[in-house]
Amino acid sequence: MSNYTLAVNWSGKDALSDSDAAKVISGSDFNTEFTTVRTAVNSKADLNGDSGEDFAMNNGTAATQSAGNNTTKVATTAFVTTAVAALDAAAINAIVYPVGSIYTTISSTAPATLLGMGTWAAFGAGKVPIGIDSGDTDFDTAEETGGSKTASGTTGSHALSISEIPAHTHTVDTTGGEAGSTSRLAYGLSNTTKATSSTGGGAGHTHTVANSIVQPYIVVYMWKRTA
Repeated sequence: MSNYTLAVNWSGKDALSDSDAAKVISGSDFNTEFTTVRTAVNSKADLNGDSGEDFAMNNGTAATQSAGNNTTKVATTAFVTTAVAALDAAAINAIVYPVGSIYTTISSTAPATLLGMGTWAAFGAGKVPIGIDSGDTDFDTAEETGGSKTASGTTGSHALSISEIPAHTHTVDTTGGEAGSTSRLAYGLSNTTKATSSTGGGAGHTHTVANSIVQPYIVVYMWKRTA
């Protein structure tokens, strides 16, 4: 595509003397100039408009540039569509789910298939996430684990240690059995009475106690992006 430049030295004619025949503007001069204009115009992009109307308003066409081209060439619809699609994929990879992200779903299909990107590993089986707390050594490191669901073979419960047992009371049933038994007399009780005896937390006695520590939950699939 060429730019238009003058073919006839019009200002040079003005400098000639009136007696110089070259000073006369002839039809040939006009023909030369307009031919040059026509050549320049015809070498420009074909706007392909209806009846010569505006290119942008009348579905003008142009060659689609290669993907990634950042020159000042015309960007066609096809070029922009490809560029936007590539931008969307890059944005998801770099921003939405960077490496280290956790993806949660109720589908067993791996995120690489669902999202079409990344390498993922199953994460947090049987555990719930908790926010990091730099002031608590139990929660001050990412992916640190802890806690207990089961103890002593009791599913969904945790057996209390002596130090975890609070101060509490017992009702000792002394009715029935051998009159004047040593166990009743040790409490100062008769054969026909019940009594309540208080003990301090962690006192020297034995209980088989288990309390449930499983919070209300809902099961999901969790995945961690690794690459």
